[in-house]
Amino acid sequence: MNSPLVVRSGQAETLQDGALSLITLLADADATSGALTANKATFAEGSPGAPAHFHTRATEVFYVLDGRMRFLVGDEVRTLDPGDFLTVPPTVPHAFAPAPGSTAELLVLFTPGLHRFDYYRLLERVHHGEAGVEEIRASSERYDNHYVDSALWRDELRRTAPDHA
Repeated sequence: MNSPLVVRSGQAETLQDGALSLITLLADADATSGALTANKATFAEGSPGAPAHFHTRATEVFYVLDGRMRFLVGDEVRTLDPGDFLTVPPTVPHAFAPAPGSTAELLVLFTPGLHRFDYYRLLERVHHGEAGVEEIRASSERYDNHYVDSALWRDELRRTAPDHA
């Protein structure tokens, strides 16, 4: 970064990327000279969170600000509490959602920075029916977001669903 960056809470763009989650855009790669990308993710109880995916060019960093979060990391599911910190290196499949019965808030960083704000805007357009999931698939290289199938994560979400008997 060539100069300090301050993003005031009232000036940060907030997007709805699903019925039960919000993304607050804090700093994209261009604002940090490529050093990092930062956002805050807020999840309502029952949010499906982010599906299993990986990145090839950046480490994704999570800091739990509030609530409890479940994370798929490789072939393990872990639950993190407020103050817990997690780094996920490139190519490691991961996913995340609030723990059953919990809301949650995360600080999410990518290092080095990736230009991801337009990806989050695309998710919001899909949520509002203004774009299709095929656009997400077509953007995987540009935004370095590669979705993968994870039977472990599917089973975890199904096992802990509120209507699971």
